Amino acid sequence: MKAAIEARWAEEVEFLKELVKVPSDNPPGDCEAHAERTAELLQGLGFKVEQHPVPEPFVRQNGMRSVTNLIVRQVFGAGTGPTIALNSHGDVVPPGDGWTTDPYGAEEHGGEIYGRGVAVSKSDFATYAFALLALIAEPEGLNGAVELHLTYDEEAGGFVGPKWLIEQELTKPDYAISAGFSYAVTTAHNGCLHLEVVVRGRQAHAAMPETGADALEAAMPILSALYAERHRLHGVHSAQKGIDTPKLTVGLINGGINTNVVPDRITFRLDRRLIPEEDGAVVEEQLRDLILAAAPQTEGIEVECRRIMLAEPLRPREGTEALVKALAIPAEAILGEPIGATGAPLYTDARHYSEAGIPTVLYGAGPRSILEANAHGADEHLKLSDLKAATEIVALALKDLLSE
Repeated sequence: MKAAIEARWAEEVEFLKELVKVPSDNPPGDCEAHAERTAELLQGLGFKVEQHPVPEPFVRQNGMRSVTNLIVRQVFGAGTGPTIALNSHGDVVPPGDGWTTDPYGAEEHGGEIYGRGVAVSKSDFATYAFALLALIAEPEGLNGAVELHLTYDEEAGGFVGPKWLIEQELTKPDYAISAGFSYAVTTAHNGCLHLEVVVRGRQAHAAMPETGADALEAAMPILSALYAERHRLHGVHSAQKGIDTPKLTVGLINGGINTNVVPDRITFRLDRRLIPEEDGAVVEEQLRDLILAAAPQTEGIEVECRRIMLAEPLRPREGTEALVKALAIPAEAILGEPIGATGAPLYTDARHYSEAGIPTVLYGAGPRSILEANAHGADEHLKLSDLKAATEIVALALKDLLSE
């Protein structure tokens, strides 16, 4: 495998650079151009690419503008062995400020590529595509299939990406490997609940505030209760390695009419991270009860809670150990250090495969940590040595899983 990957290494680097050069920010989630360019590049590598556009109403419902998911299918031998899905997402968070390079320039410096999405997770478009090409170059003794699932809504929850592909019965793999880190095999990760809280009051002139119902004043005890809950969660710990405690953040607040008007509406959104031991529906019910109990019983004040998104945690399931073994053995040999199973304190769309009963892990060209690569930050970058190592490791893992 190493020789096959080395033979196309320059091509793989250029492939990744081309992906970084096409913006696919989410929001706003207009990813059609990136999907088209990716399909063109894959076809140039000799792959047959299926393009599956998601109907606009479903895309808009999930806060995006356009989504076309891509599937590449490659059968080995009689095709009676396992089918392994390799999933990575091409949508990325907007660049933000503070960059010292062009976020879409795909500039190479000191053995690293810089650009938005180069680490999370356009890198694994390259990892998986060129690992598959290495298998195609050396197909002897293989039986089964590999599918590339290149999707475009991870930053919005994955509901019109992997989940849509599975629900539309466009795929039914036996195993799934999703974009991840080079130095660990991730078998579990946190979930996430987003709630919107609306506090409604009644506007009034600031010269006579007692004639209104102040929505901001009513929101204050609710916020105090939420921050008290945040501190309580510091004492709750997951038994899963790599995952610490549940988290709660009020990340967005909006409201008011003008400086001289009693605010009649305050809206805020909160992010509650779930550890694998928690159930999202139970946590949501508990948070709703806490918010409503904290709301003052003031005339003219109403409080409403609305779910924006619920992503359940990724939990290890039967069959995951086969993926861990297939990846960890070559990873340790190539990287020269122990590579074990761990959890991650973020959430990904890999959970959709697991929820469908498919053993799923995260593994790819990512760095040791999100902070190391500035993922979701300015000057996001990826070590080319990690990309090459991950490509070889994934290829060897696929060979192991497909060997008769």
